[in-house]
Amino acid sequence: MRFAPRLTRAPELAAPRSPEDYQPVGTPSEPALPAQAGGLLVPSARGLRTPLAVERAAGPGGRPSWSILPLRFLSLRVLSFAALVAMPIAAASVYYFAVAADQYVAEFRFTLNSVDAPRFDPMSLFAGNPIQSPVALESQIVVQYITSRAIVDEIDATLDLRRFFSPPQADWWSGLTIPASIEALVRYWKGQVDPFYDPAYGSVTVRVRAFAPADALRLSEAIVASCEKLVNELSRRARRDGAQRAEAELAQAETRLKSVLGEIRAFRDREGMIDPARTAEATGLLATRLRDELIRANAERATLKRYMRDDAPSIKVLTARIKSLEAQRRILSDELTDPDKTRPDTLSRTLGAYEQLESTRKFAEAAYQLALRGVDQARATADRQHVFIASFIPPSLPEEAIYPRRWRSLGTLALLALAFWGIGGLAAQSVRDHLS
Repeated sequence: MRFAPRLTRAPELAAPRSPEDYQPVGTPSEPALPAQAGGLLVPSARGLRTPLAVERAAGPGGRPSWSILPLRFLSLRVLSFAALVAMPIAAASVYYFAVAADQYVAEFRFTLNSVDAPRFDPMSLFAGNPIQSPVALESQIVVQYITSRAIVDEIDATLDLRRFFSPPQADWWSGLTIPASIEALVRYWKGQVDPFYDPAYGSVTVRVRAFAPADALRLSEAIVASCEKLVNELSRRARRDGAQRAEAELAQAETRLKSVLGEIRAFRDREGMIDPARTAEATGLLATRLRDELIRANAERATLKRYMRDDAPSIKVLTARIKSLEAQRRILSDELTDPDKTRPDTLSRTLGAYEQLESTRKFAEAAYQLALRGVDQARATADRQHVFIASFIPPSLPEEAIYPRRWRSLGTLALLALAFWGIGGLAAQSVRDHLS
C-alpha cells in the first residue's frame, strides 16, 4: 500500500542536507531516474529539483520531450570526428605509407625550329604578339598528339604499355587495371603523361610517370621518337603537297601553251603566211618604194614637159610608167588597209588576229616559265627539312621517386576532412538551435 508523500515545510537554507535528501525522482508508473548524472548529485523531490542533466516537461499534446544530454552531445562530436576526420586520415596514412607504390618522373623539354622566317599575323595583335613563328602551330599540334590515341597506338606497338603501367610493384589504386581496353589505356596515359606548351618561350615540356626509373626513361625516349616522326611527317606532307601543286600548275600552263601554239599553226595554214607582221612590214616597204619611184617619175615628166611636147615618146613612156606605179600603189594600199571595211583579207585584219594570238602565246609562255621555275623551287624545297625538333633538355634516368606526394596529399585530405566536419557541426548546431 502506497502513501502520498507528506508535505512539509521547506528546510532552512542553513540546515545541512543528508545524502538521503538526494533521491531519484520518479512516478509510480515509471522507473526512477538515476540520481547521479555526469558525476553530480541533484536534490530529490523534497528539494523540488530534477536531475541536472535531464528534465522532464510536458510538451504539446501532453507528450513528453527530452533535451539532448551535454554528455551525449560530446559523444556525438567525438564519434563524428572519429568517423569523418580520424578514420579517413588513418586510412589515407595506411595507404600512402604502406600500400602506395613509388612513381618516378622523367622530364624532357624541346622546341620546334624552322628555317622559315616568322610571319606577321594581324589577328595576333589582340593577343599582344604580332609576330607569329610558323612552328607555333606545330608545337600545339605536337602537344595534342602526345595526349591522343595515335601516339598510344604507335608506342604500344613497340612497347607493351599495359605491362609498363601495371607492374608487380604497382598498387591497386595507382596502377592500370588489367585487362584494360584501349579507351581505358588512353585515359590512364593522359594521367601518366603530362605535356605543356609555353607560348612565352616556345618550348614544350613533357613529364612522364612510371613505376620504375628505366620504364620512365624508355617511355620518354619513345615519346621523343614519335614526336620527331610526326614533325617530319607534317613537314614532308607540306613539302609534298607544295611540289604536287607546283607540278599541277606546270601541267596546266603547258596545256595552255600547246593550245595557243596549235591555234597559231592553224592560223598560218589558213592565211597562207608564216608571220603576218613581217609580211605587212615587207608590203609597207614595197609601198614606200613605189611611192618614191612615183615621185621621181612625176618629177622627171614635169621636167621633160618644159622643153618637150606631150606627145613626145619620152613623155609618153613616163606617163605610162606613172600610171603603172599608181596602179601598183593602189593595190598595195588595198592589201594593207581597208578604209571601207568591206574586205576580210586585208593585212591589217590578219595582223590584228595574229597579234591577239601572239599576245596569248607570250602570256602562256611566261606562265609556263613561271610554273617551271616554281616546280624547280618546290623540288629543291622538298629536299630540305623546314621544321625539326631541338631537344635542349633530353630525357634522363630518374633516381628518386616524386609520386605519390604523401605528406602533401595527407595534409590536403586532413584539411578537407576538418572543413567538412566543421561545416557539418555548424549546420547541426544551427538546426538544433532552430528547433529549440
